[in-house]
Amino acid sequence: MLIENTLPVLLSRLDFAWITSLHILWTPMTIGMSWLLFGIEVLWLRTGDERWYKLNRFFEKIFIINFGAGVATGVTMEMAFGILYGPFSQAVGPFFGNILGFETITAFMYEAGFIGLMVFGWGKISKTMHLFATFNVGISSTLSAGWILVANSWMQTPDGVVFKNGLFQVSNWWSAIYNDNFHWGFPHMWIACVELALFVFAGVSAWFILKNRNTELFVKLLKPALLALLIVTPLQIYLGDTLGRDVAQTQPTSLAAMEGHYHTYLPNGQVNTGWHLIAIPNSQNDGTRFAITIPYVLSLLETHTLTGKVTIMDSFPARDRPDVWVPFYAFRIMVAIGFFLFLVALWGNWLRLRGKLNATALRQHPWFLRAVVFSAFLPYLAIWTGWWVREIGRQPWVVFGMMRTYEGVSHMSLGQEVVWFVGYIIFELAVWSGAWYFFSRVIQKGVNDIPDSTHLWDKPETIDSGGGHVSPHFTKALPHRD
Repeated sequence: MLIENTLPVLLSRLDFAWITSLHILWTPMTIGMSWLLFGIEVLWLRTGDERWYKLNRFFEKIFIINFGAGVATGVTMEMAFGILYGPFSQAVGPFFGNILGFETITAFMYEAGFIGLMVFGWGKISKTMHLFATFNVGISSTLSAGWILVANSWMQTPDGVVFKNGLFQVSNWWSAIYNDNFHWGFPHMWIACVELALFVFAGVSAWFILKNRNTELFVKLLKPALLALLIVTPLQIYLGDTLGRDVAQTQPTSLAAMEGHYHTYLPNGQVNTGWHLIAIPNSQNDGTRFAITIPYVLSLLETHTLTGKVTIMDSFPARDRPDVWVPFYAFRIMVAIGFFLFLVALWGNWLRLRGKLNATALRQHPWFLRAVVFSAFLPYLAIWTGWWVREIGRQPWVVFGMMRTYEGVSHMSLGQEVVWFVGYIIFELAVWSGAWYFFSRVIQKGVNDIPDSTHLWDKPETIDSGGGHVSPHFTKALPHRD
């Protein structure tokens, strides 16, 4: 029988953390990018501007690489559930089995057909049908994210189930699917996907402008991307704040870890309203050795009042408290990135108002372009740290309040744990390095080798000797006659 805080339990947690952290590099980009590709294709069809077509085909190459890496690491994660968390997988089967089945039917199978049309359908299906395929890739990828967030949010707030005979049996499907955490957790994650894709598009565009390559083309993309980010970045900050207040109600130990707060009341009996800017937890995990605290801010953030009570760590037994280090600092990194990205969006739109968002003027503002390139990597770090806050803040529970992590871990020896850990590290790094190799090749090659769309659709028909029409695709195979 495994007990908490043993080395095998720690290795299982680290191994799964590694797998999910590498997998989450790819899936948000797939989700956000599918919708941006749809938007670019709409602009091309509405305006007839060939530049939108070339941008679409260029970023589609990046999408394909990203999608492939996401599939490879996703299969690995599915394996890891059974290998590393066998008892958990068995216990949640009555719920997870259905949810992941819904994802397979409404997302994987749905997406598989339309992504084939999107990637290979250029010139083979009508432009309208191709746009329809791209739209459905966006819908299916969003459905996939939705079902995954249903499963993970349920682990945070396990509504609609009873734990009976070692199984989580569903008593109310509506409550289980639309659980408390899902209401704000899903939109927060989906907007993060869009924000990530927008900054990647903007960052790649800024890189090409800095290198003085196809500048007019990429300025054309940078302008709407920055305008969209002026809406998306503050919206994400709002959704994060709302989700944080929801966590304070449904998972107060996680909120306490995020804020590094151990005492609900001060020694004088007043409500502890202070917010820690920096804190160093003590080794007993029951207080801080050092903290820089700003009064009233915690209550203001979580209750929107100056003296509102926020339930903190000392309201719960020591064995039910998560570690503070990672959630506390990961949360602050995520928040800092969110505000920095908002400032970059403001900077770009300020340049727009001054008439500086053109190729000539932008080259006179290299620090702005460098900031946008740098910002293309920051959403990845924000998603990482946000996911760590979510997962580590839930500890020591794998299903909050119902199943402890050590109860869900597979009973493997230390040697077996190490073998799987090393194997997963090698595989994930191989996928990561391969993907970045192909990314660099695509970006280095640029857009110059992408032919005009007229080579695919607007080909003149050839009349055969009998007066009939011959398909332009067929005429490629006919011998040349003088």
